[in-house]
Amino acid sequence: MRVQVGDGKLFFDVEGAKLAPDGPKMRERPTLVLLHGGPGFDHSIWKPDMSPLAEVAQVVYLDHRSMGRSDRTGTERWTLDEWADDVRAFCEALEIEKPIVMGTSFGGFVALAYAARHPDHPGKLVFCSTSARWRIERVMNAFEKLGGAEARDAARRYWEKPSTETVADYLRICMPLYNRVAMGPEVMSRAVFNYEVLFHFGRGEQRKFDFFAGLARVNCPTLVMGGEIDPITPIEDQVDIAAALPRGLVRFERFPGAGHGIVADEPARFLLVMREFITA
Repeated sequence: MRVQVGDGKLFFDVEGAKLAPDGPKMRERPTLVLLHGGPGFDHSIWKPDMSPLAEVAQVVYLDHRSMGRSDRTGTERWTLDEWADDVRAFCEALEIEKPIVMGTSFGGFVALAYAARHPDHPGKLVFCSTSARWRIERVMNAFEKLGGAEARDAARRYWEKPSTETVADYLRICMPLYNRVAMGPEVMSRAVFNYEVLFHFGRGEQRKFDFFAGLARVNCPTLVMGGEIDPITPIEDQVDIAAALPRGLVRFERFPGAGHGIVADEPARFLLVMREFITA
């Protein structure tokens, strides 16, 4: 399904009912809006791992502007502010009130921008395997710890100049280090990619965003999760996010055996934590 948001249509999919039969009445479930990683990937990376959450929430999968099956728009709109504003406008178009907004990796960057720009809009927030400020030295150190000098060098070359020339070695050497449980080839095969967005963002805004000031404006329950063997958004980044949030609102969960994809590396605990947070 697609809905008009600003100057383009955004693709979304829905799993689970908003209203569930409960004896003589219909019980309303919260809506969980999922913001995928990348940039340049699509919502399919969530499936089928997030499907069990449809038992406690209406799960909405969204393809960001110019990614996946959403409309391509001009590069001037490829900014975290625009992607963040899209989240609010998308919810307003579908009359989703007080959503639980969850962002992972790049989707977490968008969720952080959304929380800073629209602090009164979400009912709850989830920041998973993400960063409030990009620290390339942390990233290269983490890759070196997991994959030695070869991985550090491949990461350095790619992040210094994201391009078709540097991405091949990065995908071959660094991507297998993201998770403890290897991603099956079918996951990547079914995704719709836009590498232009990936390179554009990596050369520009990824190097300069900083959401720490905005975290102080968060005023809803917030879950922060991170894997302790995550090389691309190291666990120290999650520690920093949790520390910057209002103390009475944050729940911080560390996953010792997980890399960047917590739901793949520790699915049982991930789903348990998410269910508890959604239903609390």
